[in-house]
Amino acid sequence: MSTAIKVENVSKTYTRDKMSVPVLNKVSLDIPSGSFIALMGPSGSGKTTLLNLIAGIDRPSGGRITINSDDIGSLSESQLSAWRSRNVGFIFQFYNLIPVLTAYENVELPLMLTPLSKAQRKQQVETALAIVGLADRMKHTPNQLSGGQQQRVAIARAIATDPNIIVADEPTGDLDKKSALEIMTLLERLNKEFGKTIIMVTHDPSAAEHAGIVRHLDKGDLLPEGA
Repeated sequence: MSTAIKVENVSKTYTRDKMSVPVLNKVSLDIPSGSFIALMGPSGSGKTTLLNLIAGIDRPSGGRITINSDDIGSLSESQLSAWRSRNVGFIFQFYNLIPVLTAYENVELPLMLTPLSKAQRKQQVETALAIVGLADRMKHTPNQLSGGQQQRVAIARAIATDPNIIVADEPTGDLDKKSALEIMTLLERLNKEFGKTIIMVTHDPSAAEHAGIVRHLDKGDLLPEGA
């Protein structure tokens, strides 16, 4: 497998009230194309920070992140924004759906920033909702859907632009056990059937079991494989 994501000696420090707070310490990690990796660790270990750096939401204080030969740290803000919209789909713990919009309209949102025609957007939205098993719920608003269904709408929104990479921050953290299993089975399918590279942050060992690679962070350090 070729390496899709190369993290080289990446550090991240935040400044709060003139104090420097180190969050990541020279982390190096290769994530092969088409793999499914779970990042685990206690609160404050740096796993969400690493996820945000890989996704281009934040920038490292030191080191380099290369994704499919793009050094994303060297991109301007506008270039980085365009890169994210083309390459990365986002899944969050609390769905982040807009309550007044239907499932269809929520999934269509990221496509509004693309040059696609209305007919092309319609095709991609309907395809994404069909993949997550909600073709019959596209006119429902979030309050008419269960938590598991809302997360599936969020996943449809993440894949609507057909990104290479999906980043998921505690995607089962707000779900019951049955819904969590359904979401993890869906993520596995996106990885195996559609070849998406998935990076997931989770506290849940049963969710991590669905990933092909599990790595642990502790106090900003990436622990050796198998640790």
